[in-house]
Amino acid sequence: MRKALFFSIPVMLLAACGGSTDVTVGDKTTIEVNQVFDAGDVVKGEMVSAEFTVTNTGDYPLVFGEVKGSCSCTVADYPREPIAPGESGVVSAHVDTDKVEAGLMNKGVRIVCNTDPSITEVVIRANIMRK
Repeated sequence: MRKALFFSIPVMLLAACGGSTDVTVGDKTTIEVNQVFDAGDVVKGEMVSAEFTVTNTGDYPLVFGEVKGSCSCTVADYPREPIAPGESGVVSAHVDTDKVEAGLMNKGVRIVCNTDPSITEVVIRANIMRK
């Protein structure tokens, strides 16, 4: 009896989830995104905020696996829900220029999703000026 109950609970939980299971492992899609955000001249210590609009140009839902800045001074955020074909979402990134040397700055944000290739790199550029 215990074994039957042990195995039936996960099955009931999965069935109760309901919802749409539109995403299948292995479904690849395509995206369109502006690769570069140019913030121009920025005073050292200011926060640079960049937004990258990601459009799903393929036939399957776009699912983000990971979005990560190239260093500890760059923090990124991304949509947690799949993006339907033809729809768009925003990947945002913030660079703390207090942690960056003065001069030209190029900070990358790596986007991993169900595309081929699976990694897309976008760049935040700025000219960091001393205070």
